[in-house]
Amino acid sequence: MPPVPPGLVTQVRADVRGWARWLPGLETMRRYELAWLSHDLIAGLVLTTMLVPVGIAYAVASGVPGIYGLYATIVPLLAYALFGPSRILVLGPDSSLAALILAVVLPLSAGDPVRAVAVAGLMAVVSGVVCILAGVLRLGFVTELLSKPIRYGYMNGIAFVVIVSQLPKLLGVSIDSNGPLHDLWHIGRSVLDGDVNLTTFLVGASVLTLIQLLKPWPRIPGLLIAIVAATVAVGVFDLGASAGVELLGPLPHGLPGFALPWIGLTDLGTAVIGGCAVALVSFADTSVLSRSYAAKTRSYVDPDQEMVGLGAANLAAGLFQGFPISSSSSRTPVAEAAGARTQLTGVVGAICIALLLVLAPDLLRNLPISALAAVVIASAIGMFEIADLRRIFRIQRWEFWLSIGCFAGVAGLGAIPGIGLAIIVAVIEFLWDGWRPHFAVLGRVNGLRGFHDIKRYPDARRVPGLVLFRWDAPLFFANAELFQERVLQAVIDSPTPVRWVVVTAEPVTSIDVSSADVLAELERKLREAQIELHFAEMKDPVKDKLKRFELLEHFGADVFHPTVGAAVDDYLAAHAVDWRP
Repeated sequence: MPPVPPGLVTQVRADVRGWARWLPGLETMRRYELAWLSHDLIAGLVLTTMLVPVGIAYAVASGVPGIYGLYATIVPLLAYALFGPSRILVLGPDSSLAALILAVVLPLSAGDPVRAVAVAGLMAVVSGVVCILAGVLRLGFVTELLSKPIRYGYMNGIAFVVIVSQLPKLLGVSIDSNGPLHDLWHIGRSVLDGDVNLTTFLVGASVLTLIQLLKPWPRIPGLLIAIVAATVAVGVFDLGASAGVELLGPLPHGLPGFALPWIGLTDLGTAVIGGCAVALVSFADTSVLSRSYAAKTRSYVDPDQEMVGLGAANLAAGLFQGFPISSSSSRTPVAEAAGARTQLTGVVGAICIALLLVLAPDLLRNLPISALAAVVIASAIGMFEIADLRRIFRIQRWEFWLSIGCFAGVAGLGAIPGIGLAIIVAVIEFLWDGWRPHFAVLGRVNGLRGFHDIKRYPDARRVPGLVLFRWDAPLFFANAELFQERVLQAVIDSPTPVRWVVVTAEPVTSIDVSSADVLAELERKLREAQIELHFAEMKDPVKDKLKRFELLEHFGADVFHPTVGAAVDDYLAAHAVDWRP
């Protein structure tokens, strides 16, 4: 790991004020040290060798011509260098987005490459705008709402979809895509019918094997070696003409130009939904990778500015003939290992690709499509998370099956419906914990300080005439009625006639109008039964809400106690109960 640049050890949000806060690249330029230049230049040259084949491969996997993968690499790298807070992150086309983009591009383009580029560009613009707005509104926390098992299930599903989408190119067969499982069935039929182009498959399989064999040695550019070897072999033996191996062909000469992507109103809704899905996935990936490298470099990365940087990169890609992009967990380590100090590394990579398009666009004309498919498949294989799922299966089986359910949703329905399912499941999972939370009636346990759940400690002693009831969740509309039922049941189950019910409210972090009304109703029912409702350890913000809901004065100040122990002491004093802790 190279030494951390002194100017980058800490980046505190307060250091950059005003409009300059939104342009972290300017701050890096202001603090740039000449000693970093050689490192950034060399790292940029090394990074270029990976950016070119990967960019083309992910473009083809996303349903657009390969040249647009280079356009989607050049412009976002330049934009992120200016707007991105991470000084080492590499952005560009990514395998985690390929299935999402393809799911929208394929049906809307109907085989027209020009329309495919427009659809993909519009998705990038939508994704960029969504990310920028979310960053400005400080919504960078939203991706944390997806739990780890759900993320694993979704990403495993995406990896499966990506591999299935590339198998026809790897095998040299042609099928009509109608969903991952349907495609897999037809691929199997093509193999059994002998429709596979054996030479195409051998080229792609060789590239995939070589990449996987060299993966344990990250300093060896296995991907570059495999791609160059395949390109040279195809050119030397003229496999394109003699064996029917599909080739990339010559790239267009020139650089990306400004173009507003527009597809008409008919399909606009589908493209917008796809762009929003891309925004969620790309920022989830980027935020995790950004935080990881921030920890390694001991620097601060503002998650909201990270969203703005990602949004600016996507917006620029969409406006300059690119498609949606994300951070790369494969190219970023290459830049780091090569000694990158700042985002100048990415700028150098972008300039090198631009020079390739201007000076040598025919250099990659013999690159086989099956080799590009192998690159995408190799990346998708690396996306699978198996080891940690084994741990989850061992320690929390229902979350494991939740992850498998998300995987099945993506694999069976496709990427876009799959992410919708993942979000719905995440919301349900979040609500379930609050909808049916843990609760407890408390008693005193010999030898233990405080009051504890009588279900866990059956020998716990209860205060005669007192119910200590703990509710381990915020009170809101979905669980308020259950809260009331559980309190009344605790009163019924009490071994002695009840005089007080004390809600130990320390775990209750919030309350809404519906639950406040239920509290008022509960207090009325208890009062009619000559039982007083009290609260212990209620947080001040919750009290503030009760005051706003006009309940604080209704209950009276004397029903609120600072601690559970104080509530018990006040009860014992009020009713002259002879009970010793």
